[in-house]
Amino acid sequence: MNEAHRKAAEMGVSTLTPHLVCKGAADAMDFYAKALAAKELARMKGPNGGIMHGCMQINGGTIMLVDANPEWGMLGPDGLGGTPVTMHLIVDDADAWQKRAIEAGATETMPVADMFWGDRYGMVKDPWGHNWAFATPQKDLNEAEILEAMKTAANEGCQT
Repeated sequence: MNEAHRKAAEMGVSTLTPHLVCKGAADAMDFYAKALAAKELARMKGPNGGIMHGCMQINGGTIMLVDANPEWGMLGPDGLGGTPVTMHLIVDDADAWQKRAIEAGATETMPVADMFWGDRYGMVKDPWGHNWAFATPQKDLNEAEILEAMKTAANEGCQT
């Protein structure tokens, strides 16, 4: 472990940490605390009162947050017309995590269900346009078993 990794670990920060841009990052941080049981590690306000640097720990990983600022090229999903990124959380109970997120204000985009690759899996979109997936591994399948299950799912009308 190098010095940078050690310092990050001491602060509770993952060495690969997504940095989310949100219009109203302070509200997003409050939402993540409620919806995802996130623990706040840092919240620094900038000169204009918005979040210049936020950091939260979620389920053993970390995210950083900053307020959208188009003048500096920092756009969130609303400024970009959506996002191709999904934050994937491996959790103990996908149903419970998704329910809590929806009750906090997230929108369900994929109901939780048993998936052909062996996970119980569902997805939501948070009020800022960020996608979140909840996965609870249920079966330990090898590649051949997953491919066979995928064929069966496709034959039953599931898109892959």
